[in-house]
Amino acid sequence: MRRAELALATVIMAFAVGLIFGAALGALACGISVLVVIVAGALSSWFVRNRFRAWRYQERHEDLIVARGVMVRRLSVVPYGRMQFVEVTAGPIERLFKLSTVRLHTAAAASDARIPGLEREESARLRDRLTELGESKAAGM
Repeated sequence: MRRAELALATVIMAFAVGLIFGAALGALACGISVLVVIVAGALSSWFVRNRFRAWRYQERHEDLIVARGVMVRRLSVVPYGRMQFVEVTAGPIERLFKLSTVRLHTAAAASDARIPGLEREESARLRDRLTELGESKAAGM
C-alpha cells in the first residue's frame, strides 16, 4: 500500500519537477531532474519495503511480542493480562487495499504495541484472540 502511494507521488513529482526545470533551464535539466526524482523514489521504495518487512509479531502462551524497526529495532512484550482493550483501525487508503491496524492499549502510557498492514480477516482473528486471552489472564490475577 505504501509503495503504491510512493509510486504515485514519485510520478506526480517527476512530472511537476520536469515541467518546472524544462521550462526554466531546458531539456537537459528536465531530464536530469526527472531522473533524480525517480532515483529518490526508488530509494524510498526500498526503505518502505524494508520497513514493512521489519514488523513482526508472535503470540506466545503468556504474552504477545511485537518487533519493528529498520535502523532502530524495537521489541515490545505485552502480557495478555495487562491489556485493557484491543482496537482495529483502517483509514481510507487501508480500506482500499483491504488492510487494517491492530493496536493494543495497556495502562502504561509508553506502550506502543500496534501491528499495521494486516488483512481484515487476520486483524479480526487477532483482535478476537487477544481479547479472549486478555479476559482469561486478567480474571486469573
